[in-house]
Amino acid sequence: MKSPYDVILRPVLTEKSYDMMSLRKYTFFVDPRCNKTEIRQAAETIFGIQVASVTTQNLMGKMKRQGLHQGRRPARKKAVITLKPESKGIDFFEGMAQE
Repeated sequence: MKSPYDVILRPVLTEKSYDMMSLRKYTFFVDPRCNKTEIRQAAETIFGIQVASVTTQNLMGKMKRQGLHQGRRPARKKAVITLKPESKGIDFFEGMAQE
């Protein structure tokens, strides 16, 4: 069994993710091998929140080249976690996004 801290890797801090916080949606990079149920359980355990839904995206790594050699950056998985209306917000994000 994986630790919840192995499932959720780090938050995504972009303009779009800040705009979605007002809709009670929070974005994270997660372990590509995890499913939506594991992501939900990890978020509820780590942050003490109630999750309404989880949507995921598999992001393919960008092509990069160094001289003649080509390669790809690592693939990632992004999860958008939507909270229930009665759930409290995530304190980590609330301190960063002052409206």
